Amino acid sequence: MKRTNVKISLLIVLMLVLTTFFNVAMADSADATITILQTSDLHGRIYAHDYATDSPDSDAGLAKIETLIKAEKAKNPDALLIDCGDTVQDNSAELFNDLPVHPMIQALNKMGYDIWTLGNHEFNFEKSFLDRNIAAFEGTVISANIYKTGTDERYVDGYKIFDVNGVKIAVVGMTPPMIPLWEASAPSHFAGLEFKDVVEETEKVIGELEGKYDILVGAYHIGPDGEHGYEGMEYIAENFPEFDVIFGGHAHSKYQKEVNGVKLIEPGKYGWALAKAEIQVVKNGEEYDVVSVTTENIETKTVDEDQEILDTFKFVHDQSVADANTVVGTISNDFILMPDYITGEASISTMPTSQIKDTSVIDLINEVQMFYSNSDVSSAALFNFGSNLHEGQFKKKDVAYIYKYPNTLVGVNITGENLLKYMEWSAGYYNTTKPGDITVSFNKDIRGYNYDMFSGVDYEINLLKEAGNRIENVTFNGEAIDPTKVYKLSINNYRFGTLMSLGLVTMDDKYYDSYELLQDSGRIRDLIIKYTVEEKQGNLAPTVDNNWKITNFDFNNPYKDSVFALVKSGDVAIPTSEDGRTSNVEALNLFKLKDENIIKLNYYTVKTGDVLWKIAKNNGMTWNDLAQMNGLNNPNLIFPSQQIILPQ
Repeated sequence: MKRTNVKISLLIVLMLVLTTFFNVAMADSADATITILQTSDLHGRIYAHDYATDSPDSDAGLAKIETLIKAEKAKNPDALLIDCGDTVQDNSAELFNDLPVHPMIQALNKMGYDIWTLGNHEFNFEKSFLDRNIAAFEGTVISANIYKTGTDERYVDGYKIFDVNGVKIAVVGMTPPMIPLWEASAPSHFAGLEFKDVVEETEKVIGELEGKYDILVGAYHIGPDGEHGYEGMEYIAENFPEFDVIFGGHAHSKYQKEVNGVKLIEPGKYGWALAKAEIQVVKNGEEYDVVSVTTENIETKTVDEDQEILDTFKFVHDQSVADANTVVGTISNDFILMPDYITGEASISTMPTSQIKDTSVIDLINEVQMFYSNSDVSSAALFNFGSNLHEGQFKKKDVAYIYKYPNTLVGVNITGENLLKYMEWSAGYYNTTKPGDITVSFNKDIRGYNYDMFSGVDYEINLLKEAGNRIENVTFNGEAIDPTKVYKLSINNYRFGTLMSLGLVTMDDKYYDSYELLQDSGRIRDLIIKYTVEEKQGNLAPTVDNNWKITNFDFNNPYKDSVFALVKSGDVAIPTSEDGRTSNVEALNLFKLKDENIIKLNYYTVKTGDVLWKIAKNNGMTWNDLAQMNGLNNPNLIFPSQQIILPQ
């Protein structure tokens, strides 16, 4: 238990330090080391295999995690084992939803998990599915902020207190409260439940636990930072220093940090690592005081899979591989020739071409959505940056690769005014370009799955303008969007929740719901297959209408090839967000590269009386080309000493 605001004399401090040192060194019976192990965001992975690509995934799966758990339990048999949610969804896990117990829960039971915190993706399916698997889990399911509607009764336990050799350990669970928003089109998924504020419920549960624990542990399906109005782990630690360690999830972050004396750790996704906390305690009367907390993410990449887990769940692997390779059609040509915008490689290491310009993959998804919802306009996001379809057989695994999530399709009525607001919201994904930028870059605070691209309308995105004022020249059937007219828009169920939260649509605006009509067969992945088989007679060909483009950016900058060559050689790196989840968060800038002596730049320094058109004329260019090359928001406004980039 942490002690705060206690004045201790220097003598007592010295005695405590010496006593602690002696006890740790001698490991006498008055002291203890508590080990807590954690996974999160396993997303249906038992084998180290990605069924969306039918290929090995070297740092994934419970079989690898089990090898590490056995090694840790050999050192400390009393180690507690926690999973922080998003466990039973993705990677073909839905194939087994009709079993009495889902294989992921069977695996957690076999491996001896003590705690399962519910994640938001646990609510992607009918509530009866979740209820059945909660009942089947042999440990304790926790989430302190989910209640039975209209009552003070929690849906599952809010916390669990363990007694490990006399040391009382309280583990508290929390779930993102936005599930009614994310599952807005399928309220049956959370029927009879309400989700409360994380901060308020943290304060409440700590009050409930007063005097009942020596060690306080968070098992939160929440990342370092909050989103959609709820707070993240770092805020919790800053405001509730009673915690000794908080294990996180949801953000897929490879993360360790200490905030306000609280250790925070998150083990990435899919089984990338087994998070470990070792907590040293010293006996103080009838209680134990925490002396130190150390955390570690033990990575799985080089770890062998546990054979017993492989043998037990071979049926899952075999059935998933067979399903992934079911042929549903034929693809005439590769859909995207250069998936990575700079390198051209299939694996995205710089930025995805599909978020820089219109591509046939997004157009296919939108085409399917518009067909089944009979909509005027459709929007879709790129969930997998490397999404592509290749010439040859079209298999079910290819569909899962271009459409990662089990989303369903929703059609809504939306005014032209609100459609334009939605489009502006989406375009906030880009950073505003600055003079000298040679690449388009992405907002570090917005995930790629929140950037939607639209079909059914023609439009331009002006990146010289700030977010909220970028969408220009929007037309529908050749005419400007009428702000007062109502249009039919097709979106996935998650985006329906987003638009409701933004006040752009209401539940009454919904006119189509694929889940209501088709249940699990109404998932967008299944609709893509259905469309291919029934409407395309099994033959898919890449088509792109190029209905949108980024404007006022020089994609043919004369320095582009030389800078891109430096990126390909590894001499220049594309900036990535701190948590590693978002790449390309800052544009490569010619002036910055010049100042770092990476490139030589030909430029002109503006003098008093200069005008852009004269500078352009003297260098064999038009003023418009020179303005675009330099990313000038106002080409009529240049000032003395300003540097104007010129061709090489």
